Amino acid sequence: MFIQIFEQLKCISQSRWYWLMYIVAGISALAAALYYQHVLEELPCVVCIQIRLLISLLVIVSVIGLLSRNKRVVNSLAHLSVVIIAISFVERCYLLLGTEKGFIFSDCGFSLGLPAWFAIEEWLPWLYRIETSCGYTPEIIFGITMAEILMVMSVMLFLISFSVFAAIFVNTKPEE
Repeated sequence: MFIQIFEQLKCISQSRWYWLMYIVAGISALAAALYYQHVLEELPCVVCIQIRLLISLLVIVSVIGLLSRNKRVVNSLAHLSVVIIAISFVERCYLLLGTEKGFIFSDCGFSLGLPAWFAIEEWLPWLYRIETSCGYTPEIIFGITMAEILMVMSVMLFLISFSVFAAIFVNTKPEE
């Protein structure tokens, strides 16, 4: 049974649908963030913008993964990159949730902490400019906040990406 699961995960690792799912999910998440920012006027904080940067990076890596899914080394590096992005995503979402719920007290300023040569907030201010301090995220549905949904999404991303990445290295062929 485990061999079949690992074989399926290996197939998924080279599937165009796997990468397309990440691309569509990432673009959808960014579109939702922009809707909340520009239509509902829910302004983003520094952690929200850092999460947007991670989602943008996920989309870029997923495009690379899609285009190189049949090249073993590049495919493995793309999967590893997604796992690293997912770990960072979980950490940022946990900080956002903790700040919102009050179990983490952090200094949330107006600087992304990026080097001067990577002034993305100046290049794309409509997407990456910090406009408020941390403290709360909007309610999405049934009392569930954006921070709570992001936390669930980040953990799911990590579990899926790690499972697929780990399956690449499992030998399912019987030894002779």
